[in-house]
Amino acid sequence: TREFGRAEITVEKASPLLEGLAPIGADETVWMSHGDKIVAIPDGFDVVASSAGSPYAVIADETRRFYGVQFHPEVMHTPRGHQMLTNFTHGIAGLKGDWTMAAYRDEKIAQIREQVGSAKVICGLSGGVDSSVAAVLIHEAIGDQLTCVFVDTGLLRKDEAKQVTTLFREHYNIPLIHVDASAEFLGALAGQSDPETKRKTIGRVFIEVFDREANKIEGAEFLAQGTLYPDVIESVSSSSGKAHVIKSHHNVGGLPDYMKLKLVEPLRELFKDEVRALGRELGLTDAFVGRHPFPGPGLAIRIPGEITQDAVATLQEADAIYLEEIRKAGLYDKIWQAFAVLLPVKTVGVMGDARTYEKVLALRAVTSTDGMTADFFEFPWDVLGRTATRIVNEVRGVNRVVYDVTSKPPGTIEWE
Repeated sequence: TREFGRAEITVEKASPLLEGLAPIGADETVWMSHGDKIVAIPDGFDVVASSAGSPYAVIADETRRFYGVQFHPEVMHTPRGHQMLTNFTHGIAGLKGDWTMAAYRDEKIAQIREQVGSAKVICGLSGGVDSSVAAVLIHEAIGDQLTCVFVDTGLLRKDEAKQVTTLFREHYNIPLIHVDASAEFLGALAGQSDPETKRKTIGRVFIEVFDREANKIEGAEFLAQGTLYPDVIESVSSSSGKAHVIKSHHNVGGLPDYMKLKLVEPLRELFKDEVRALGRELGLTDAFVGRHPFPGPGLAIRIPGEITQDAVATLQEADAIYLEEIRKAGLYDKIWQAFAVLLPVKTVGVMGDARTYEKVLALRAVTSTDGMTADFFEFPWDVLGRTATRIVNEVRGVNRVVYDVTSKPPGTIEWE
């Protein structure tokens, strides 16, 4: 019995796990994400809560203090899931809660120094929050043993290459090699429209570029990446054989055998919100660490169909207007991720005294905390109206803008 998205569980029995939540007989909102059903529980366990699709939504063996839940207490869409986890960690397990991000920072710095020794490290810098936090952390650990390689794929946000090089060269004084490989990427993507093929092509070219740069740096033995825990989750094969393709553009599973570099991944145990907290601990500004996630394949997966320079330029302009209007409305920090998609669809319209036949642009915005689940953001209509008007007026090649209020199937991963 499939059960995805918001659901109500009914509390059947008191338990320390649900202390402070709904009383016996009342309902508690949770976020489900499963296509199976538990039909029997082990001896010693009692039913604590159930739902329409899950007769054993929460079970407990209070004697041994073993607990099981069929939903996701860790996501923001389970409103009081944090309370459940706190009940377990602090109330049941008796943990003090005195761990800090400063302690994580010190621990990782020590681990990086031990792992790397006197060798040199190349950091694959994308300009996003993850790789940037990883770079600043590693630089704090080993200084100029680190060289950042920023690959300009030609598929970045508008002016992003300039912003990244300025930040790292002038503000942090971290050695940075800027490789403009845009022609190489666009050439490799020419004629390709399948999204999975595009992802794999981008991953292959990325590794080729890094291999070239690594061979130029004497003593380079390690490649640093901003791999997060959701990357790891999404790249592990499941029994269905489908999970491993989600991150096919990402090197979570390791590097090709011909590359001699070993991986350094200091953020591998963290979720996105924790990476942002670490970034603040390292002194990165809120404006930077609060940036919306950007996909590894860049704008290539936001242009369904074939990638061309004109299409990329059109999307960069439209996306920049979208984000600018969100910021002006004071909504940027309320949204987990907002982006534009240039659809492979043309529509007839009239602009002024002329008939047009141009592309449709879709706008998306989702809410989340850790990127593991997401729901659409409820935009004020006036903001959408201003944004659409500006895009149609200022961006050549677009004559219609739509806002996508559909999420991925409830309970599934929304992460790029």
